[in-house]
Amino acid sequence: MMDDADWVNFKRKLKAKTEIDLDLYKEPQMKRRIGNLVNRGKFDGYTAYFDHVVQDKDDFAAFIEYLTINVSEFFRTPEKFGKLETDVIPDLLKRSPRLKIWSAGCSIGAEPYSLAIILKELTPGVKHQILATDLDVEILAKARQGVYTENELKSMTPERRSRYFDRVEGGKFAVKDEIKRCIEFKRHNLLKDSFETGFDLILCRNVVIYFTEEAKDQLYANFFRALKPGGILFVGATEAILNFRALGYTSFQPFFYQRPLA
Repeated sequence: MMDDADWVNFKRKLKAKTEIDLDLYKEPQMKRRIGNLVNRGKFDGYTAYFDHVVQDKDDFAAFIEYLTINVSEFFRTPEKFGKLETDVIPDLLKRSPRLKIWSAGCSIGAEPYSLAIILKELTPGVKHQILATDLDVEILAKARQGVYTENELKSMTPERRSRYFDRVEGGKFAVKDEIKRCIEFKRHNLLKDSFETGFDLILCRNVVIYFTEEAKDQLYANFFRALKPGGILFVGATEAILNFRALGYTSFQPFFYQRPLA
């Protein structure tokens, strides 16, 4: 039975197993999202569903992927990536020839690999530091593997696809080692773990959709401290930070927020 006690027990078990704290997520949306799985499988409640899915590694990995919304593609929202390539990164390079970048909530790795491609073309021969993190260890394994479907590359030009990928079995495409070597992948919990500092650019896109407003504010405050003065936070196309001034940011462009230089 999906009552309040069942939900509380489910949250406790999930947090103990995965460190995902659902108290930091919007409850109605998460109840509905997980309730769809409970009803589809005809389980008695949230806890019964959890006790079942945790017994199978693959099923549990699929559940975590569903829960953390791991949907991505290369150069997602191309017009915003265009601004990143033509305006944001060139501006950052004026102050620092070697950039430190964080793709937070990197999912399958399409975002950090897209960044590596842009930087390789803008600054040939320069080694930048790109950190890519996610909560989901199974998704990180896929990101490190770097093999993608044609649909995941649909926003990439044919020239880039030909230059930076090898066609492999099953009609898929594998990122070439020269791009793979640009990325450091690590597990990281945005709502719990400490943050590195000194970043020129942080991307956190399509990650916070189910976070509470309090959790979002804390996250954006932590990102602010993680940025260098002059550094920029890039958020998703539906995730405008309405209170960015209260958090200390200035607006560089829509969906790009800057930590002031002084």
